[in-house]
Amino acid sequence: MLGIGLITVLVLILASEYINGWTDSPNSIATVVSTRVLTPKTAVIMATICNTIGAFFGAEVAKTIGTGIVKPEAINLVTVGAAMVGIVVWSIIAWYFGLPTSESHALVAGLTGAGLATAGPSVLLWSGWVKVFTGLAFSTILGFVGGWLIAWLIRKLCVRMSRHVGQKLFAWLQIISAGAMALSHGSNDGQKFIGMFTLALVLGGAIPEFHVHPLTIIICSVIMGLGTSTGGWKIIKTMGQKMVKIEPYQGFAAQTSAAGSILLASGLGVPLSTTHTINTSLMGVSAANRISSIRWPVVGELVTAWILTFPICGLIGYLMALLFQFIF
Repeated sequence: MLGIGLITVLVLILASEYINGWTDSPNSIATVVSTRVLTPKTAVIMATICNTIGAFFGAEVAKTIGTGIVKPEAINLVTVGAAMVGIVVWSIIAWYFGLPTSESHALVAGLTGAGLATAGPSVLLWSGWVKVFTGLAFSTILGFVGGWLIAWLIRKLCVRMSRHVGQKLFAWLQIISAGAMALSHGSNDGQKFIGMFTLALVLGGAIPEFHVHPLTIIICSVIMGLGTSTGGWKIIKTMGQKMVKIEPYQGFAAQTSAAGSILLASGLGVPLSTTHTINTSLMGVSAANRISSIRWPVVGELVTAWILTFPICGLIGYLMALLFQFIF
């Protein structure tokens, strides 16, 4: 029998996973919808299936999140539950304004803040934080440079191709790259909450050691897919229509760059922001055409949301952990 405390925390983790699908999974399909290559309904179905498959691609990121950010032996269910509350609150606020936040950063910040409240500074594992900062470099540098380079190569190689043929070719290629993007999202973002779910089971005494069970992957993936199907359109509009105006070849370039960066990070156990990665890839693709085509005021709003995520989620996690400790 699972205790009421463990059940409550597991529900909070699944709520966070649902929010992740609500605000983060749309990143993987925003470009293919905004270029009208796929309808939102078809894109969501594809994203749900590919996210689920991607979540089975190893467990390195799950291990990093579950055992590498804070010392598992120094925290408890209160720590995990408080971190999840921070994610839910901040993500709903950002979603309301149509801003694609980073659930990766929200998770790390919330877990850190809650860990500091329950165990103090010694709870932090700096080896895990090295991977977090590596993820920042991956999402920013690899995303932008990769997007710019792929878009530049396409323009050079396809200069003699007629617009009609090009539009048709890259429409098909964009479907493939969108699937790869959703697959990579599952391999990284999907794994983060799978890691938290598994960690909660360990802390609650349901399993003896940290081991990701296939059923955990399925449950978290399905919940994430439900979130994508119900709340993703606001994020799709911000990314695919407000920030940059793109064509199918640019959508293909951005998704290919982002998917490659994320899969590389997942293989190394590096948790990175899929939101940042696709956003910087889109900016790189647009810059390959002309830098002025990027709508910088919208980019400024996104960057502000990214910057605020760490302190706000850290503070909410910290305060909620103190509150939960006082109550329970």
